[in-house]
Order: sequence, then structure tokens, then C-alpha cells
Amino acid sequence: MKRFLIATALLACFGCFGCAAKTVETRIVPAPASFEYGKGTLNLKGININCDPALDAPSVRAVRQFSDRLSLVSGKTSSVASPIGLARTVEGGKIKGMYFIKDASVPPEGYRISVSSRAAVIRASSVSGVLYSLQTLRQMLPLSIYGTEPDNSSRWTIPCCEIEDAPRFRYRGLMLDCCRHFFSVDEVRKVLDVMAFYKLNRLHWHLSDDQGWRVEIDKYPRLTEIGAFRNGTMVGGDWKSNDGIRYGGYYTKDQIRDVIAYAEARGITIVPEIDLPGHMQAALASYPELGCAGSQPQPYEVWTIWGVSRQVLNVGNEKTMQFLEDVLGEIADLFPGEYIHIGGDECPRDEWKTDPDCQAKIAELGLTADGGVSPEARLQNYVTARMQKFLAGKGKKIIGWDEILEGELAEGATVMSWRGTAGGIKAASMGYDVIMTPNSHCYIDYIQSEDMDKEPFSISHMWSPKKKKVKTPITLERVYGYDPLGEIPAGDQGRILGVQCNLWTEYIATPEHLEYMLFPRVLALSEIAWSDPARKDFDAFRQCLATRQLPLLDLLGVNYRKLD
Repeated sequence: MKRFLIATALLACFGCFGCAAKTVETRIVPAPASFEYGKGTLNLKGININCDPALDAPSVRAVRQFSDRLSLVSGKTSSVASPIGLARTVEGGKIKGMYFIKDASVPPEGYRISVSSRAAVIRASSVSGVLYSLQTLRQMLPLSIYGTEPDNSSRWTIPCCEIEDAPRFRYRGLMLDCCRHFFSVDEVRKVLDVMAFYKLNRLHWHLSDDQGWRVEIDKYPRLTEIGAFRNGTMVGGDWKSNDGIRYGGYYTKDQIRDVIAYAEARGITIVPEIDLPGHMQAALASYPELGCAGSQPQPYEVWTIWGVSRQVLNVGNEKTMQFLEDVLGEIADLFPGEYIHIGGDECPRDEWKTDPDCQAKIAELGLTADGGVSPEARLQNYVTARMQKFLAGKGKKIIGWDEILEGELAEGATVMSWRGTAGGIKAASMGYDVIMTPNSHCYIDYIQSEDMDKEPFSISHMWSPKKKKVKTPITLERVYGYDPLGEIPAGDQGRILGVQCNLWTEYIATPEHLEYMLFPRVLALSEIAWSDPARKDFDAFRQCLATRQLPLLDLLGVNYRKLD
């Protein structure tokens, strides 16, 4: 019965997608840029696989992994070779098998697949293109291609077709908050696996906050000895409560290197976030001398409640600035990606108004109120600009939440627009690169339906404790309907690097709940980030979730919210 259901699911994933009568699209998520369905099929069982000698080692390794899995589940071995003159052989038409060719004419993350009844030819110019072509091929095969057991009952064929594909945006991200609640390396890997299946390429890893510091820093060991653990956690929505259970955890540098390598093998770059100069109470609990004079209560403690602590770093003290440079220096050395996220959001500036060091720094820099921007806001601009300059010396670029636009922002920063879309629109008009992640569509810690009683406790319940319904839940359809360029003037659209969904975890304590909030909304994000809006179709997308994608998540042991 189970095999029958899988076969039925595969058949249901073939449907018309606004094409001509003779052109049928296989429903791949995210939808390819171009898909033309031909006549017949190609049998991949035991097929010989050939790699262009010009392909790099990671590409060949990915092809071999695909071949090994295909051999295992189909029950017949597929060999992998790298014959000399492969490209000429393919061009001459004397082919039978599967061929992976390096082709500089293909866009950097793109690929082309041409399948006849004799052969499949896959072209890409980079390892990313090879990885994405393999994900597409897997989606055209039986679900057991993702398993580890032989499946002799399935037909190991793919349809004859022509696919030409490349992403709409180069930044396709997911933010995971591991500060409010800590998640193991294994759970992070599981999230990376599903991201890879759907061609997402950035994991924004939130690693520091008021409620916990999660990354090992050699020069400041108390950040993890003290800052990684809090003395209890508030219960539900009761701000005055504490469960009395010591809670925490952190990632060693070796564990982070392992996650980085795991992500890289799947075409994903890690973007670490050290949120500054606010959201720093865990750091202040570890090194109280970094705080402002007269700050209460003293001593500092890692925060046991949610929300935003009013206690912030004393950025008028040069020792504090040295601390930030030391920490970001180790982060830059640890993470190989081009971006470091420095936060900048929700920073209370009240303490700076009375702190003598901060006021002395404001006077030294000649910062004054101008255009509705306070001297303290300009002091935060000074911190942002200094960290940007420091990281540039390390070969890194900064990303910050849209609050970094308040006052003056140095050239070259990237703005992450979270308070709706206004910050992104403004930043793009000013010539800054932008990543769109508005809380109106991309905050997936928000409730998933209007009926609050049917959903796990969330931040949405906190906002409406006496109500039974939420006016605008972040449903699957709402995520799917978002267009990152929808409000951006045509002349500024080139500044939009991409889109990201964010999962804050104040009220998400278990892997099962984490996955419930992520999936399937992350799959909707994948189509926003990858596919041409003209090719999106929510009804077809939803049908394929039911018939193909959610059964895949079942197979992978991923918890998810069932479709309404």
C-alpha cells in the first residue's frame, strides 16, 4: 500500500503549468525558470555517469554521492568516470549515459539539463550549479532516492525534457535563532539538509543575545563559561515567572567548523550574527566592566525573560570597542563567508544619555542632534562604521538590521529590512544592498492560522492574549505570495540581493516545534527566492506539497505543520 501511495504521489506531481497542450511541467520545488517536457523517458538504473575532467573536485564528489545513492536504492551499480574528450563526445552526439559538463556559458548558480531516451546531459559552470542540478534530478526520481534501502519496485526513470534554470536572487536565506533556545549540531544539520533540497544558500546563524551567548571565543572564555547559561526561563507568557531550571549551551569552534563544512558541501554559506551594541546582556553578565556606569541591577545576569534588555554596551569606553573587535576578529577568522551580521536592532540608548564615557565620546566626535536623529543614535552609527571598517580589513562585509539606517551609514553596508518593507525601500534608494525579510511575510515565529487555539503558543499569543483569532497570521499562502521586488522602484531593484525568512525561538524550545514552525513555509520561501513570479502558482505548489514534498519530509523524519 505504501509503495502504491508513493507511485500515486509521483504521478500527481506532473501537471499543466500554464503551458501549451504538448508541454507538461514536472512540478519541481522551487519551480525552474524553463521546463519543456519531451516524449519518453530515460532509464537511470545502472546508467554510466561521466564527469567532465574540467569539473572541480567538490562537483565530482557530489556526482559520486548521487551515483552511490542511485546504485544503492535502484539495486544496480552506476559507475562514475572522467573520460578525456568528454565534451567533444557529447557534442558529436555519440553518447549513451549521463554526462556532467562544465560550461562557462551557464550562469554561476544555474544549470541546464537535456534528457533524451538515450542520455542526460547536465551543464553547469560552478559547483553550485552541479549541486542544484542534482537536486532537480532527485525530484524527478522516486522518493526512495532519499532513502537508504533498496527499492526494486519503482521505475528508475526520468522524463525526457529540456530544463534551463537559474535563481532569481543570489541570496536565499533562513535565519535560525539558537540564543533564546539552543539547538544541537545534529538539529542544525537537519535544517541544512532540507535547505539544500530546496536550493536555499544562506543560513543566518544568530549566535548572541541577552538570553545566551552561543559561540566559543578564545580571548574571552567567560562568554561561554557564564554567558551561555541562564538561571531559568520564563514560563509561557508570564513575565514574572521562572521555571528555575538552569538552561544553556554553546558551540565549540570545532563544532562550528564541522557545521560550516557540512553546509559548504550542500552549497550553503553560514552568515554568523553577533548582535551589537544592544542585545548584549549575556556578554555583560560575563564581563560587567563592559557596561555603563550606574546600570542597574548589578551584577548583570544572563536574562531569563524575553524581550529586549535596557542594558547595553558602554561604547564610549575604548576597552569595549576593543572587545567588539576581538570578538568579531575571531568570528571573521572562523567563518569563511563574505558576510558578518552585526545586528544593530532594538538598541536602547537611555544609558548612553547619562554615562560619562558615552557622553565624552559624543563630545569628542562632535555628534549633535540633526534632522530628528539624536546624538546617541549617531553614536551607534559610529560603532557600526568602526566595526564595518575593522571587518573590511579582514576581507568581510557587514549586514545589519534596518535600524542601522538611522543617522549616517557608511558605504558598502548591506541592510536587512525587517520592520516591514520601508527600510529596504529606503536603503535601496540610497544605494545600499538590501536583503528583504519583512515581519509582515517572513517572520515564521508568528502564528500560522487565525485560530489561536489550534496553534502552539507563540509570540502572536503574547500580542493577543485575550483574543481567539489573529488578524494577519503568517500562513503558507501569505509567505508564498510575497514578492521582494513588489514595492521597489524599477531603478532600485538591482540593489535587492534576495530574501530571507526568520525564526526567532523565544517560545520554541524543542526540535519538533522548531520544525513545525519552519516547514512547509520554508518551501514557500524557496520559490520566492528562486522562481520567476510569473511561473508561481499556489494551487499547483500546494498540490505538490501534498503529493510529493511532504511525503519527502516524512521520509526524512522532519516534523511539519499539516496543510489546512
